[in-house]
Amino acid sequence: MLGDFVVIKAMEDGVTVMGLTRGPETRFHHTEKLDRGEVMIAQFTWHTSAIKIRGRAEIWTRHGHLESGR
Repeated sequence: MLGDFVVIKAMEDGVTVMGLTRGPETRFHHTEKLDRGEVMIAQFTWHTSAIKIRGRAEIWTRHGHLESGR
């Protein structure tokens, strides 16, 4: 799964996107705030094993499309 990416589009102001680390202890290592209409492309790497999204957003992955915050 290394190298997979997701596209995140904020549907409201203040959507938070958090990257979580890989390894024995999962920790937050990066946080971004998106406002309505902003788009972020995030990639899974050796350091990022998970992405957490808080707020209303559309998300596209190779596995499909979904919405958060509903």
